Amino acid sequence: MEKQIILLPGDGIGKEIMDSAKAVLLAIAAEYNHHFTFEEHAIGGSAIDTHNNPLPEDTIQACKSADAVLLGAVGGPKWDSNPAHLRPEKGLLGIRKALGLFANIRPVKGFSPLLHASPLKEEIIKDSDILIIRELTGGLYFGEPSERRENGNAVVDTLYYKRAEMERIIDKGFQSARIRNKHLTSVDKANVLESSRMWREIVEEKMQEYPDVTVEHVLVDAAAMKLITQPNRFDVLVTENLFGDILSDEASVLTGSLGMLPSASLRTDGVGMYEPVHGSAPDIAGKGIANPFGMILSAALMLRFSFGLEEEASEIERAVNECLEQGYHTADLQIQNGKQVGTKKITEIVLENLTTKSISDSICNMYV
Repeated sequence: MEKQIILLPGDGIGKEIMDSAKAVLLAIAAEYNHHFTFEEHAIGGSAIDTHNNPLPEDTIQACKSADAVLLGAVGGPKWDSNPAHLRPEKGLLGIRKALGLFANIRPVKGFSPLLHASPLKEEIIKDSDILIIRELTGGLYFGEPSERRENGNAVVDTLYYKRAEMERIIDKGFQSARIRNKHLTSVDKANVLESSRMWREIVEEKMQEYPDVTVEHVLVDAAAMKLITQPNRFDVLVTENLFGDILSDEASVLTGSLGMLPSASLRTDGVGMYEPVHGSAPDIAGKGIANPFGMILSAALMLRFSFGLEEEASEIERAVNECLEQGYHTADLQIQNGKQVGTKKITEIVLENLTTKSISDSICNMYV
């Protein structure tokens, strides 16, 4: 298989963790006789510094012509005082919109060596396995321009959705539930918001098309509570943009570390952008201690969702889990009686777990 992959390292630790993901993908390509080509482009704060634009046109065009996109992270205090159009986050929102990435998929599954590090009791989170599906291109983040009124003493943000935008993400939720445990939780605020009432109406309509899927409606405040008290009751959870943003970050505590969470943002033809859930961590950038697991696992999602390479994706996930079971971890993780190592070393261990000895040596030498 031949695929063109665009790399967007972005800011902070983005470059370091992207190098790790690329090394793992090269190992997979060698092991399974694939050919992946890579092209790097700027986004976020680094693009502001070099192009005075958080999302240069050549980045957009390169991503549009690619088979998939890997994104590191954007943002940092360096650009906090910039005007709104020169904020790194504008690059992230812009590329999602430009590529039509309407569905954000975040698997939340705990790794047993890390469960003790969660603030929740292990007996509550053990065996939790949730797929959160978030609408990504509508809602409050993409409504009419926000404005201050009454001499700055009042503010207006607009939540705007088209029925078609709701229908396609709800369909994605049903389709995902159908291939898992056939249980879908739809999260809304239908007791208050008109947009949520339309959302719930569409879910009820779609139920007729997916009679094998059991559906429950849960208000967002109740969902937030149940995520940390009864996470095992959830399988696939689908919701709109703002609610999904908040709930998926809340669910990160189930894993024991935000640094372990990958994500996929997909459009209708399967082309997607893949990124770790964590931020750019500018305070540790360049120190060689960043956790690359979220980025590596995001590359695994790319193989699964965009390229249809289930075996290869599962091998990466196995190699990461084996690394943790062996006790190796980066500074942000806590493993009892574990061995703390840096970014390059943890990547080398994943590669050793992933490949045959000859290929592992070759790729490790290339990485270092």
